Amino acid sequence: MRRIWQQLGERITVGLGQRPGPVREIGGAMLVIAVCLLWRGLSGSPQADAKPPLGAATATGKNAAPKNAVASSPADQIMAMVNGSEITQPQLAAECLSRHGNAVLEATVNREIIQQACGQQGIVITPQDVDAEIDAMAKRFSVPRDKWISLIEQERGISPRQYSEDIVWPMLALRRLAHAGIEPTPEELKQAFESQYGEAIKARIIVARSQKEAEKLRVQALTAPDDFGGLARQHSVDVGSASANGWVQPIRRHSGDEGFERAVFSLRPGDISTVVQVADQFIIVKCEDRLPPADTTLEDVRPRLLEELRERKSRSASGEIFRGLQDASTVENVMNDTAKSAASPGVAARVNGKPIEIKTVQAICIERHGRDVLEILITRRLIEQALAREKRTVTQADIDAEIARAAESMGFRKPDGSADVAAWFDRVTRDEKVPLRHYVEDIVQPTVALKQLVGKVPVTQDDLDKAFEATFGPRAKCRIVVLDSQRRAQEVWQRARQDAKPERIGDLAEEYSVEPTSSTLRGEVPPIQKYGGQPALERQVFALKPGELSGIVQIADRFMVILCEGYTEAPPVKFAEVRDELYDDIHEKKQRIEMSRHFSHLREVATIDNFLAGTSQSPTQPASGGPGQQPAARMAQQPAARMAQQGGDMPATNIQLPQSLEADVNQPRAGSRKAIPSGPGQPASSGVRPASLDAPVPLDAPVR
Repeated sequence: MRRIWQQLGERITVGLGQRPGPVREIGGAMLVIAVCLLWRGLSGSPQADAKPPLGAATATGKNAAPKNAVASSPADQIMAMVNGSEITQPQLAAECLSRHGNAVLEATVNREIIQQACGQQGIVITPQDVDAEIDAMAKRFSVPRDKWISLIEQERGISPRQYSEDIVWPMLALRRLAHAGIEPTPEELKQAFESQYGEAIKARIIVARSQKEAEKLRVQALTAPDDFGGLARQHSVDVGSASANGWVQPIRRHSGDEGFERAVFSLRPGDISTVVQVADQFIIVKCEDRLPPADTTLEDVRPRLLEELRERKSRSASGEIFRGLQDASTVENVMNDTAKSAASPGVAARVNGKPIEIKTVQAICIERHGRDVLEILITRRLIEQALAREKRTVTQADIDAEIARAAESMGFRKPDGSADVAAWFDRVTRDEKVPLRHYVEDIVQPTVALKQLVGKVPVTQDDLDKAFEATFGPRAKCRIVVLDSQRRAQEVWQRARQDAKPERIGDLAEEYSVEPTSSTLRGEVPPIQKYGGQPALERQVFALKPGELSGIVQIADRFMVILCEGYTEAPPVKFAEVRDELYDDIHEKKQRIEMSRHFSHLREVATIDNFLAGTSQSPTQPASGGPGQQPAARMAQQPAARMAQQGGDMPATNIQLPQSLEADVNQPRAGSRKAIPSGPGQPASSGVRPASLDAPVPLDAPVR
């Protein structure tokens, strides 16, 4: 934890000359939420299991069929306590419904449509059926069931229960509903056998964009057939095959375009086809060999082929069946209609007259999204309490001013120079996909509140000087070989000093560098700036003369051999020309960092019982004194001492800072002068640009 805050302290000054990109206004403000969500990993604060609230739902089977059951809990069930202040189940349910209700209701309605159709045909999908299907899918991809479920959760953000209820269960149900039309015909079975076990053509291809170009290439191929691979590599527009000298997977029957297959299977080894058009591509094929059919019979593989065909046909038929069910169903959305909601309280929707209750939708929302939403409510409550203690309030005028500031800083201005708030709102809601209400409540209000709590932050002349140097100063052009041991570094350095030329260092980087990018680019890295967030590397680099080889430089657990190729020229920009913009940019960044620290302090001294997550946090230091007095020192020192007192280890040093804050501090500036609007409602264009806008070299942390 100490190291994290030290690194952050360094980057307050070294990254201040860098301007956030246009899409990071939201990201920068969201650092408050990011700090909250990542708090447990960063703070190391003691926690214990919190007793779940009374009436919590009991666990069901691991993959139960979807049910409309709702936990029998009191209406005022407490979901969390923040410094003695309650966040109740109705509050959480309302917030979850506002954020995720529409998506959950749609899935629930679709599931009800399928359930009703299954009921009419006497089809029952049991939890055992769902489990068996998941086992079969995992087996199909040759991974254990637990690993398969984990992959679904990590890569698609879908919980195991949601995967069972919203994906596997409907798939099985629709497959059963479509079963009558998915039995393979004898002809389909024969084609499947020929496709998988029949004769195949081993071939190379050249793909062109026009008939004329393809005919020209075919003439060249006929003239020099042995150079077909070279022609493919140089001229084919299909990157995959061109990079492999024209080679493609063996071509089989019934696997693509019929005309293309007829042309291919008419070739003998060594033959070159005529130009064959497939969609908007023009293809020339060279037959290298004909692969004989597999030594098996249709009867040997009939059961497996039948199962594969049924699976493939059921997927296609399921979509058609579901569209038909939707068209035949009468769905009434009550939840999103004020008049209907008033007339039918407690009802979210009706499917063919059968009601779906609001509490059912709320229960699913809480189950799937409750923990994330509850963290947002806890964050909101902490900030509200801090404002009350300081006797401060966030007014509508404050909110409007912050929105206008955000719009202006992102270049959304009207012809008269005022903020084009409407265009900015459109950008936020359309491009960033953030609902307007949540943008105001989750981003603008916390930003305004924390700015009030933090107050003004100082910007020193040293800050300005470093920002100017980082943005407009010369940058070092280097080649770097990254190694993982002192011994290997000594061997490489010895070879490098014998011929310290760029090409030689490139060869060594390609052969020995353990960092993939360095190896691929033959040691070339983006020009390195001063005060760019990598002080140890910068000291070594800027001590070198052009053409000079460094000694062995250790950064974290990596060892580097660096050749300085020279320095870029600083652009002709005077400090006075950009002083005001540098000041505004530095102040904004320093203020955001202090906001992050302030909120971290609020969280650290809070008593938080999260009954939904089953965790409890006690204050780690007295709340007296407030975070306004030396918050950085407290945040940097106390967690380390606390961990030592508890006899534990310090948190791992590779824990990342909140992404929005890390990216904001490290992002190169977009220009040196006030942005000039390029048109009403359009982002501003850049002014004078520094010598290089490349991102800092990512070598200040262990290369993994």
